[in-house]
Amino acid sequence: MCSKKDILALMIIAEVCCEDEAESKTRKPRKWVKDWFLEKERFSNEKLVRHLKGSEPIDYKNYLRMTCATFDELLYKVAPFITKQDTLMRDAISAETRLNITLRYLAKGNDFEDLKFFYAVSPQAIGKIVIETCQAIIHVLQGCIKLPKTPDEWRKEAELFEQVSGFPNCIGAIDGKHVEIKKPAHSGSFYFNYKKTFSIVLMAVVNANLEFLMVDVGQNGRVSDGGVFSNTTFAKLLSEGNLQIPQSRVVVPGEESLPYVFVADDAFALTKNILKPYTRYHLTRQQEHFNAKLSSARVKVENIFGILANRFQVLLKPINLCPEKATIIVLTCCYLHNFLRQKDTPDSVNTTGSNGQSQGDGNNMLPLEPTHARNSTNLAKRTRDAFCNVINHNNNTNQ
Repeated sequence: MCSKKDILALMIIAEVCCEDEAESKTRKPRKWVKDWFLEKERFSNEKLVRHLKGSEPIDYKNYLRMTCATFDELLYKVAPFITKQDTLMRDAISAETRLNITLRYLAKGNDFEDLKFFYAVSPQAIGKIVIETCQAIIHVLQGCIKLPKTPDEWRKEAELFEQVSGFPNCIGAIDGKHVEIKKPAHSGSFYFNYKKTFSIVLMAVVNANLEFLMVDVGQNGRVSDGGVFSNTTFAKLLSEGNLQIPQSRVVVPGEESLPYVFVADDAFALTKNILKPYTRYHLTRQQEHFNAKLSSARVKVENIFGILANRFQVLLKPINLCPEKATIIVLTCCYLHNFLRQKDTPDSVNTTGSNGQSQGDGNNMLPLEPTHARNSTNLAKRTRDAFCNVINHNNNTNQ
């Protein structure tokens, strides 16, 4: 038998249920998609992009960072991996639009919330589209970044470096940059770098043609810069002698033979195969001349970072994605850079900012922290001295 309290409770529950039922009858059904998202042809800028593609090739290139022909080639490559099927509920976003969205995001770094107004696509969908398309780009362009595989291929790299910089036996320039990201949730200081921002590290080896030979992305910004390089597959292959680098050769008759080397700055340790400038005070004139020659070779890596950041300005602001997705974004920029270097003319990138000044110096990306306290082996020091002698001999001969 129910007590008065039980009856009162049942009456209250019944009244609440009646109110909920009445409210549900008057409540408008929730829309699963906004009306203007369903009218992409009317509200998005796809008409503008088609107009630029057909009538304004320069503006089109500035908008998506590549020519119409290059875009079509890239679309042909990635379409099989990003094309979705239409459903009874709605038409799928086309592969062309997916690639447009992704390239525009990389070009300007707009928030997904901002991009929805350009393409009439929800920010949630844009976030998924960008990552899926970037993964497809990396997959189809994986052959665009590769290290030389034979001694002859390395020698060709050295010949080109010597032609453009006058530095003998140089087979690449090494450097890295911190790419700033928003602080990941629950990460503490794991990605906290020496400039008190949060970042992942892009480490690269480049050639004289301003192309990446190797990239390593994703190590946390807290790791010491020397530790970042030593953790790369490239560094391990180099230290183990597994890069198929040619044997030393005599550059100047009467001088000792010189190994093939990579040039770097003070963020790296001096080794037999990695040269860095003399850094102590009161350098001799010969050492200063060596430093100048090394700098002229190493500037290639600074140039490539400048071009990369100017072309893909997503790298110039904190990437508001988790580190794993930010790594995919940075890798995509690097693969696209090489793809465009191989397809377009060298000056295809407009490196002039809104203030009329060049943005192609790489200074907008945080450099690795210089380190002067590393102990170098005597062999590494003798190797640098041998290069110094040869470079100064060549300088005296040419005067």
